[in-house]
Amino acid sequence: MASSYGRFAEVYDALMTDIPYDAYVEWVQKNAPAKQNRKLLDIGCGTGTMAIAFAKNGYDVSGLDLSEEMLMVASERSYEEDVQIFFVCQSMDELDGFEQLDVVTIPIDSLNYVREQQAVQQTFERIYAALKEGGHLFFDVHSLFKMDEIFLDSPFTYDDEEITYLWETEPGEAPHSVHHDMLFYVQQENGLFERFEEQHYQRTYAIETYMMMLQRAGFEEITITADFTDEAPSLDSERIFFHCVK
Repeated sequence: MASSYGRFAEVYDALMTDIPYDAYVEWVQKNAPAKQNRKLLDIGCGTGTMAIAFAKNGYDVSGLDLSEEMLMVASERSYEEDVQIFFVCQSMDELDGFEQLDVVTIPIDSLNYVREQQAVQQTFERIYAALKEGGHLFFDVHSLFKMDEIFLDSPFTYDDEEITYLWETEPGEAPHSVHHDMLFYVQQENGLFERFEEQHYQRTYAIETYMMMLQRAGFEEITITADFTDEAPSLDSERIFFHCVK
């Protein structure tokens, strides 16, 4: 995976306020209700927002992420929210130690941080092995349109007086990949601003390629939608959603 997120963990939540987390939980609950599907693994759990939401909706949740910084925030947050979540620092393509899972989620384009197609394939295969028969995999990825066109229309800026960033992008070496270069200014308690930089790399694939990899891993029942709706993807969809049943 491309980034441990470093200092980004400190500002991640402020920059994700446009993500409809409730809609994500509702999508999972609708297709795999907690009453029948208790054991959930949230992969790429970040600062724990989704994992905590799943726990509050009745799931027995574990959270996995490659960033120790993100997991520290997630652990503190789950304690404050008084929910029990088991957090593991592990790369998703090396998933190990889980079995008979009812639900696995890879939310908010976390899968796009896996650099190589073989590692994506291995991620699907390890998830398939960790799921019980009839278990569910839910994940979303950036569309080709978002990766090839929207992301490359940079620079992007953000300023809420406490956090300011300049976000520039350029095409990556692989097809449908992007290098993200972000410069942050974050206000400290003394009123001064601290400057730091983050470099991230994401890659996506055509829907047909994801389908091929999922089927190769063993998944046969696959439903594809787009942009937090029940509609099929279109050419200008930005986020593609997959629901797969073992």
